[in-house]
Amino acid sequence: MAETQKNNPLHGITLKMMLEELVATYGFEELGNRINIRCFRYDPSIKSSLAFLRRTPWARKEVEDLYLLMIS
Repeated sequence: MAETQKNNPLHGITLKMMLEELVATYGFEELGNRINIRCFRYDPSIKSSLAFLRRTPWARKEVEDLYLLMIS
């Protein structure tokens, strides 16, 4: 199983870890500007954002892509 994940830069990084690091780097206001997701723009919180991202694959993909851009 380790062989299938060796080239995956997100392996071992949870959605919560990604979101907390993005918020620490950009803040919710800038995240809302970069990714047009309502949970980043109106009354944002880690908890509500995680709930939305966990059930919305396209939004999670956008967050993952921004995270990968940030760490590169």
